[in-house]
Amino acid sequence: MKRISLLIALCFLNVVSVASAQDAAFDAFLTRFDYETRADMKIDSKKLITLLAEKKAVLVDIRFPEETKAWRMGFGLFIPLNELPKRFGELPKDKIIVTACPHKDRSAIAMAYLRTKGYKAKYLTDGLIGLAENLRGDNAKEFLEDAGIIKPGK
Repeated sequence: MKRISLLIALCFLNVVSVASAQDAAFDAFLTRFDYETRADMKIDSKKLITLLAEKKAVLVDIRFPEETKAWRMGFGLFIPLNELPKRFGELPKDKIIVTACPHKDRSAIAMAYLRTKGYKAKYLTDGLIGLAENLRGDNAKEFLEDAGIIKPGK
């Protein structure tokens, strides 16, 4: 019985220390938050398109699965916001991670979370709707060619 009690106590302490570390990371993010951080955490779709073509960024669509079944971009990663704590390890640390949803509410949450995990993360200020608007017609073809997704002239 003493061993079981000791095991339970150790498990509890481990959970508490993990939660404390997560709280400390977010506290540190907020404590360092300033005007430079505020500007750095945002990106618009025109700048994102350039960074994607240069392979310096990764788009992460954080919408619910039902939303992406209705429509999605033909590139980037799909990790729903509520799966991010289990799946953030799939993201590269050597690129800018740009979180996106139709507008920006959920993507701002995802960006803050990823920054506490050590990622250089930004949120898409004009959302996936703005990105779609900037990738219409010839712009779409040029982007896909520049990003190496399709061969030029196709």
